[in-house]
Amino acid sequence: MNEPFDLPSASPGPDEPGRARFLQVFLAQRSRMESLVSRRVGCRATAADLVQDLFLRFWRRPQVNVEALDTYLLRCAGNIAIDHLRSEGARGRANDGLPEGEFASSGSEPQAALETDSELRRIEAALRELPERTRQIFLLNRIHGRKYADIAKAMGLSQSAVEKHMMRALEACKASIAGGPAVPRTPGNAPR
Repeated sequence: MNEPFDLPSASPGPDEPGRARFLQVFLAQRSRMESLVSRRVGCRATAADLVQDLFLRFWRRPQVNVEALDTYLLRCAGNIAIDHLRSEGARGRANDGLPEGEFASSGSEPQAALETDSELRRIEAALRELPERTRQIFLLNRIHGRKYADIAKAMGLSQSAVEKHMMRALEACKASIAGGPAVPRTPGNAPR
């Protein structure tokens, strides 16, 4: 049922044992990751594509030293499903807000589509740059509709901390749309 991955060629190097371990764990967890992603996105083919993308992301970057690599990969698969739903939801909301026939009459459909896509890419990049906890809180609130109090309880934080994380995420999104730099992460201004 599962087709083998086409492995990118990699020159032998000092991280080969790490790559071999990663490959072994990834292949062992592949079906679980695809099932998890499929449940979230509602499409087995999309899930397989997203898990393949996850594999390539890991394969192309330096080795990640994580003790529980299997758990980490499952968490990453869940996150990639959320990222996919977020981008699909944002595209749908952008399209839903437009009056019917607006593009056809103005002749600016390609330009508007490019601008919308560009904004989405900037927002996605800004969200990827956020600390993981801040990004998770943002996604739980904006994509899954969870309330601040529920998020605080689930993550063991105060509601005030959740609000601070949300403000940081929203500032980063707003800055990315305005074309400005996102708020830099420094130890003095990172929410806890």
